[in-house]
Amino acid sequence: MAEVSSAIGLMPIAIRKGVQTNRMKQGRYIFALWLAVLTLFSGVMARAAEPRPIDGFSDHSFLVEEAYNQERGEVQHTFNAVYGNDFRRRGWSFNFEQEWWLFTEDHQVAFSIPFSHLREEGEKQRGVGDILIEYRYQLTEEGPNIPAVAPKFGLILPTGNRDKGTGNGVVGYEWSIAASKKVASRLALHANLGLTYLPKVRVPLDDDQRLSPKRSLVSYDLGASVVFALSSDVHMLLEWVGEFEEEINGRGRKERAFKAILSPGIRAAVVNKAGLQTVVGVGFPIGVTRPADNYGVFLYFSVEHKLF
Repeated sequence: MAEVSSAIGLMPIAIRKGVQTNRMKQGRYIFALWLAVLTLFSGVMARAAEPRPIDGFSDHSFLVEEAYNQERGEVQHTFNAVYGNDFRRRGWSFNFEQEWWLFTEDHQVAFSIPFSHLREEGEKQRGVGDILIEYRYQLTEEGPNIPAVAPKFGLILPTGNRDKGTGNGVVGYEWSIAASKKVASRLALHANLGLTYLPKVRVPLDDDQRLSPKRSLVSYDLGASVVFALSSDVHMLLEWVGEFEEEINGRGRKERAFKAILSPGIRAAVVNKAGLQTVVGVGFPIGVTRPADNYGVFLYFSVEHKLF
């Protein structure tokens, strides 16, 4: 997204205020609806006899990663679709991911394939993005007094198209760590911290056929979430993610923007039995800083099953 911050800065003050006001109104409506659903179902589910509904299922958050590796012999297939609606870009972003148990429950490998179908700053952006391959190690398992902790390393492959805006054109690297703890019979907390390094990136310059000089980019991200179990099969989520993103603008200069999103959501295990689990969910991401997308809808579908 070339020169997002400067584009916003050049907008008339009245328009900037209107965008921010509409964003706040939409966010309040969505958050109020989420709270109403949570309050309504909390009263109903409080009378249920389940001892620990939070144990019904896990590892199905939307934006914040949970620190639980796949169990022995398991594989998980996850598909999500995000519709973004903003004056800068509008359309769909898709992602397919598989997570595989590897030798023991301490080791997990995964890959994800992104695909975009949207319009950004008046230009069409369609195609496969950069594929991500990951390895994750279960450093600690969750216990009565300790959280589950899982560090991860990722390799970003340049399978996207730099000219179309679907890729960076270089091999990149990711490092992150996730922590998770079920703190009550209906409540779980999750936290993430990560870094992305893209060496010697070049982008097309504005109104020119040339590419920018090579520049290495470092971005930092963090996230936190609260999961409240209405029952063993239905959970409410409130997720927050922030990214200190470094990018190259249309003049070939590096710039940094902080993008923060707050997303209330709900997930349900429609199939939840030994050896097979199917989870669906929906979230409503709301941009809380100007560089972030205004608002959108996040759709989630996952199947987790035993291979042997």
